[in-house]
Amino acid sequence: MHEEQSSPNATDEQVSQFCFSVLQTAALIALPAGAAGSAGFMLRAGHRNPSHVLLILFSIWVLSPFVALVFAVIVSKDWSVLTRATLYGVILVLTVSSLAIYGDVALGPPRRKTAFAFVVVPPASWLLIAIATSLATLISRRRSLRSNDG
Repeated sequence: MHEEQSSPNATDEQVSQFCFSVLQTAALIALPAGAAGSAGFMLRAGHRNPSHVLLILFSIWVLSPFVALVFAVIVSKDWSVLTRATLYGVILVLTVSSLAIYGDVALGPPRRKTAFAFVVVPPASWLLIAIATSLATLISRRRSLRSNDG
């Protein structure tokens, strides 16, 4: 008699689900750590600035991409797996990049224009978030349309 083998697709599905779960967990841990670290580096770099108002405004600015990512995670429950995986990847990339850039500025040798990184990184982060999630959504919709057609 012919033995029935387990479907390789079921195994692939389990591996995919596991990888997605690991990515999601890593991103959800990295997000608050990146926000806290970025704010800490910003406060360290600006510790000699006498204006508390300016430090508060910079804190809001530096934290804004992380707040947007928290909002995206909350509303992403109905998004496709591809779009959510892209979001989690963006969280990891932005966290590592922000911490590396801000850490270099805050802990590196003294610079004349310390604020530059803290002014430029947040809008660059917003741009990356918008581009990556938009592309993933577009690709996901096209895949969905193709699978419904055929």
